[in-house]
Amino acid sequence: MATARGGTGSEGLAVVLVRGRRENAQGGAGPGMKLGRAALGLLLLAPSVVQAVEPISLGLALAGVLTGYIYPRLYCLFAECCGQKRSLSREALQKDLDNKLFGQHLAKKIILNAVFGFINNPKPKKPLTLSLHGWTGTGKNFVSKIIAENIYEGGLNSDYVHLFVATLHFPHASNITLYKDQLQLWIRGNVSACARSIFIFDEMDKMHAGLIDAIKPFLDYYDLVDGVSYQKAIFIFLSNAGAERITDVALDFWRSGKQREDIKLKDIEHALSVSVFNNKNSGFWHSSLIDRNLIDYFVPFLPLEYKHLKMCIRVEMQSRGYETNEDIVSRVAEEMTFFPKDERVFSDKGCKTVFTKLDYYYDD
Repeated sequence: MATARGGTGSEGLAVVLVRGRRENAQGGAGPGMKLGRAALGLLLLAPSVVQAVEPISLGLALAGVLTGYIYPRLYCLFAECCGQKRSLSREALQKDLDNKLFGQHLAKKIILNAVFGFINNPKPKKPLTLSLHGWTGTGKNFVSKIIAENIYEGGLNSDYVHLFVATLHFPHASNITLYKDQLQLWIRGNVSACARSIFIFDEMDKMHAGLIDAIKPFLDYYDLVDGVSYQKAIFIFLSNAGAERITDVALDFWRSGKQREDIKLKDIEHALSVSVFNNKNSGFWHSSLIDRNLIDYFVPFLPLEYKHLKMCIRVEMQSRGYETNEDIVSRVAEEMTFFPKDERVFSDKGCKTVFTKLDYYYDD
């Protein structure tokens, strides 16, 4: 995954593409550029290797030049290309969601229809914008991984998938103006290199309010913004904000003796968007992205029950090559803590820590 390397404070680097090479906003060539395999093969013939800063890799910077001289299919034999998977398989995406994501019937349906429909639309009116909400360990990051893997062969390691973590890349409230400029440059540079770029913003509940509004023009219904089209890009926001409201709905259904699978999107979505919009501790607090209806889907991730933890544990066992041992599955699940305190319905950490707890039973 190409992560944005912002600094702490004014030392953060903004990436720009200048006359065919990359420089930081302070005028110097930055360190740490990754090389695409095809670009590296050609650069071995050159006297020196130019380095610059992430998130836009040297492979991307050279792509526009290289593909002007090299037949595109030949180039793509050596390096991952933008939109390399020529078509998204609905069946493959659904299989991944069914086999790897548990207790999230709403998220599965929304993600499947939204992503497949968007990728197969030759002329989308705007970028696809998904905002995933729920407690830790309910599957938000996992869904981002599944989406990336179904669009690019490299998945999260693709040069066209970009991760921003609020507490890492935008730590200081005093530098919001700088971060806004950097964020716009990062996104503009990557979309210019690949229209089908994917941007993942993690910890939106910890992002400084107002910062994310810097990308509002890129998410709107514009054909071009400063000569660049963002209509084929995908933006995914991950947040714990709104989890309380999601839990309230799920708990009401449980107490009424209803199945959680009976919960409909209409039962949650509006209340979720309002909750996130009015949450002063959320990066979406009074955000124009919500006010202008630029978030296509608010995707609720329901809190997980005991049976869902057992599903996670079984899959982890299988992934490690172990035979499923139901005694160990039950013992690991029972070690987890649940809420509300008296009813003990939902796991307070979802499936996040079941994997490390499983290590105890297979300690060689």
